Amino acid sequence: MHKLTHFRLCPFSRAVRIALAELGMEVELLEERPWEWRPEFLALNPAGELPVLQLEDGPTLCGVYAISEYLGDTSGEPDEEAIVALFPGARAERAEVRRLVDWFNGKLNREVTQEILNEKVYARMQPGGGSLTPDTDVLRAIRTNLRYHMSYIGHLAERRRWLAGDELSFADLAAAAHLSSVDYLGEVPWEEFEAAKVWYARMKSRRAFRSILADRVPGAVPPTHYANLDF
Repeated sequence: MHKLTHFRLCPFSRAVRIALAELGMEVELLEERPWEWRPEFLALNPAGELPVLQLEDGPTLCGVYAISEYLGDTSGEPDEEAIVALFPGARAERAEVRRLVDWFNGKLNREVTQEILNEKVYARMQPGGGSLTPDTDVLRAIRTNLRYHMSYIGHLAERRRWLAGDELSFADLAAAAHLSSVDYLGEVPWEEFEAAKVWYARMKSRRAFRSILADRVPGAVPPTHYANLDF
C-alpha cells in the first residue's frame, strides 16, 4: 500500500490527503512531528518537510508541490474519466489553478496558517513548551491577515463556480486544507464571509473531506462546528 508521512494539522499534508481521497487512492498514514528532526525522517526527505508520499512499487515524492504535480499528471487520463482532474482545463486555466495554489500554499501559509499553528499548537508540543501561551499581539496580526485572505476567497467564490474556474481543482483543495487547519483552532470568522462559508461548506460535504474532519490532536479540541456540515 502507498504510505503518506504527514502531520494531522499540516495544511500541505491535508491537501494531499484530500487529493488522494478524490482520486480514490488508499494510503497508510504515518504521522511525523517535523520539528523533531528525526534522522529516519531526514533520510526520507532531507528537507525535513511534510508531506512525503511513498508509492507502492513507485517513487518517493517529497513536498506538496511535487506530489500534487505528480498526481495531477496521472489524474483525468482516458481510462479514469470518473476521477477528478487536479489541474483541469486548457493551458491558461491550468495556469490559474497553479497561481492560486501558490497563493494559498505560499502567501496564506506565511501570513496565517504556519504562524497560528506555531503559536497555538507546535510550540506547546515541543519539549518544555506545555506551559507556553500564544502571543496576543502576534495573534492579532494573524487575524487581520486572515480576514484579508477570507475576503479574497469570498471574492473568488462569488464570481466562479469553484475558486479557479468552472471545475473543482487543487486550488480548492489547497485553500480548504489551510482553512480547515485554522478552523480546527476556532479562528475562522465565518459569519463575516458568507460566500467563503458557502464554498467551504461544499468542500466539507465531499466524501474526500471526511477523514480531515475526523482528525483530533491531543490537547487541542476543535469547536463544535468544525465537523458540522451545516455550520
